[in-house]
Amino acid sequence: MNRQLPTVMQAKDQARRLKEKMAADGTKIGHAKALELVSHQHGFRDWNALLAAIGNAPSCPWALNDQVSGTYLSQPFTGRVVAIATLRPGWFRVELHLDAAVDVVTSDGFSNLRRRIRGIVGPKGHSEERTSDGVPHLVLHM
Repeated sequence: MNRQLPTVMQAKDQARRLKEKMAADGTKIGHAKALELVSHQHGFRDWNALLAAIGNAPSCPWALNDQVSGTYLSQPFTGRVVAIATLRPGWFRVELHLDAAVDVVTSDGFSNLRRRIRGIVGPKGHSEERTSDGVPHLVLHM
């Protein structure tokens, strides 16, 4: 199931292409049936459910290749979005490629540098997961 919801126009275009492909393969279906099949591919029971989810979903404030800044384990960073997916309304799984590596270890005895990080952020741009002092693991500035 694809968790990144299409726009209404993208879903209708997917249905049109599916209808054309099935017709070319010898199976004719109506546009309504194609819309239902596209809805099922996205994990919804029918077209109306998909349409409602698309209409009610808050838009994602980030897109692929956007430059972003924030903190990861309290370390400031800048980078770009290399992957993003909607998990549920307002919550997104993001993968970031950082401009410079951040050290995710607070010990003076060793370091662990990261240039690529993944996390789940909510409507306010921060993760639910928190460090022992209550700071979100990942914060993306909006």
